[in-house]
Amino acid sequence: MAEAVLELDSVDIALDVFGSGDENIRLLEQAFEVTAVCRGTEVKLSGADEAVQCARRAIEAMLRLRAGGTPLEEQTVRYCISLAGSGEETRVQELTGDFVAITAKGRPVRPKTLGQKAYLEAIAKNPVTFGVGPAGTGKTYLAVAMAVKAFKAREVSRIILTRPAVEAGEKLGFLPGDLQNKVDPYLRPLYDALFDLLGAENYQRLLDKQLIEVAPLAYMRGRTLDEAFIILDEAQNTSPEQMKMFLTRMGAGSRAVVTGDITQIDLPDKARSGLVDALSVLKNIEGIAMVRFSEKDVVRHRLVQEIIRAYDRAQAARARR
Repeated sequence: MAEAVLELDSVDIALDVFGSGDENIRLLEQAFEVTAVCRGTEVKLSGADEAVQCARRAIEAMLRLRAGGTPLEEQTVRYCISLAGSGEETRVQELTGDFVAITAKGRPVRPKTLGQKAYLEAIAKNPVTFGVGPAGTGKTYLAVAMAVKAFKAREVSRIILTRPAVEAGEKLGFLPGDLQNKVDPYLRPLYDALFDLLGAENYQRLLDKQLIEVAPLAYMRGRTLDEAFIILDEAQNTSPEQMKMFLTRMGAGSRAVVTGDITQIDLPDKARSGLVDALSVLKNIEGIAMVRFSEKDVVRHRLVQEIIRAYDRAQAARARR
């Protein structure tokens, strides 16, 4: 039986690290099968030697994040635990740098995982970036944040967001209204990200000036898009021809980000995904970055990670059979 005692610098730090009702400490106990006793600014860990060391490293990672201005929320604590378990806890320091953008409500947008940081760095360095991974990893939101950042810095003169109008398994039927009303349901996630980052009034003003465009992928055909930050969302539902059409719209001074999840393809049976095709065809071209997220990068509810793992296990079992 091993023991370790950590003395925190202040009551405020202890309250943040322990969490409301010591909920963060309970997560540590569950993850590493240790016992933790909190008194004042002190936490005493006991259990198997390796488990105690992992729990200690997780707390140290939490302290680094807090010092860098990152709130210790459940997802953040779970990520520190994950990194400590693999011996990478010191890398949380990479997540405490400058923020990407400020939301309309004044909240800084920062990468919450190393995968997200690699994604942001790739977007900053490359004319074309592919972000591929499961739901909840922030692919779309961070791409929009980088687009807003580039627009405010006058690196681009407009933002163009698009996605294919493919129904996700259900038939929507007849939709009333004009053409924009009919395609809005497909584009809602893009609107949500823009509203959060710009506020509804700023978004509407830029939309009226045609400095922001949100449109179905079909609207891109035949255009040349200069000095634009272009985002293609849900790219797994494009055909190879649509993907080629989109990528060849780029004009001078433009950047493109393509996001998608190849496990959620809603195309008709046997139709090849343009995203899958592009990941193979374009993998060795300089200036095109490909970032792959895993379930560790999921920043939604903790159950999203469990759901993704469960489906991955089921798919692997079906493949073996």
